[in-house]
Amino acid sequence: MEQNLYDVIIIGSGPAGLTAAIYTTRANLETLIIGGRKWGGQLMLTTEVENFPGFPKGIMGPDLMQNMRKQAEHHGAQLLDVNFTTGDFGKSPFVLTTDDDKTYSAKSVILATGADTKWLGVPGEKEKIGRGVSSCAPCDAAFYRGKNVLVIGGGDSAMEEADVLTKFANHVWIIHRREEFRASDIMQKRIFENPKVTAVWNTEVLEIMGEMKVEKARLKTLGNVLKIKEANQDKSRTLDELGKSIVEKDDSSFTWDFPVEGIFVSIGHVPNTQVLKGIDLDEKGFVKVYDHTKTNNEGVYVAGDVHDTTYKQAVTAASFGCMAALDLEKWLRSK
Repeated sequence: MEQNLYDVIIIGSGPAGLTAAIYTTRANLETLIIGGRKWGGQLMLTTEVENFPGFPKGIMGPDLMQNMRKQAEHHGAQLLDVNFTTGDFGKSPFVLTTDDDKTYSAKSVILATGADTKWLGVPGEKEKIGRGVSSCAPCDAAFYRGKNVLVIGGGDSAMEEADVLTKFANHVWIIHRREEFRASDIMQKRIFENPKVTAVWNTEVLEIMGEMKVEKARLKTLGNVLKIKEANQDKSRTLDELGKSIVEKDDSSFTWDFPVEGIFVSIGHVPNTQVLKGIDLDEKGFVKVYDHTKTNNEGVYVAGDVHDTTYKQAVTAASFGCMAALDLEKWLRSK
């Protein structure tokens, strides 16, 4: 059964969606947020956030999102803790369906569905998120001051994670499944000039181990010797030289345990665009933008990590939410 006609429906309840709602409600636009059954976005999985403006002593991620939700609701936004399933983004009024088989109509839409970290999917990883496993060095690096950490990945984002971590950690080991990074030359140059970084080639994570927090990672390396690169030099090392021992070995590879206190996963993000039918996406699956925050469909705007392939920060997501709300309001007024 179709509900009343809203001025705007926002799909997503992370920093982008909730900031957009604060702006649309203060513009006296009747606003519905389809927030998801796991509302709040990636910050709900983060511990202390020290880089969001306005909190000099930091704030826990879930507390920050709860504050944003209360602010949006205070100004009149209605937030549903249900998932968006299908919608017709072809023309206004837009009709959207949720997973409790209800439909809602709106004159305009903001897509703020976010992007999820692409995790390794190995045993022990999910349980250790927030307890030694992270996907955001700018968020969590300070918690690893003087500790040894691993960064998993080989692209620019992995290099950036490692670079941030070197300001705090004792040593950063970048684990990569190939024998070269795909990161840009300038990023690799910066990393390999840092004496606190060692790259470990041809290696993948099999398991993350520990009781209440990360204590070690079980790794598998192809070949019969450990190939590494540090201080701009390629080297080969035995595990004995590194003070590590082999758990299992065959003719083509060996498995070994690496004692470590933090693991930063940086193998990419997966934008939540699977249910956004009729919306133009780029080659990586992120929503394309046309003229600031507009999508290919008139009246449909986008904000946050679902289109942002560069910054992926809470504060930039909130900024995009502000921009989308202002663009949308201007479009509605013109109608």
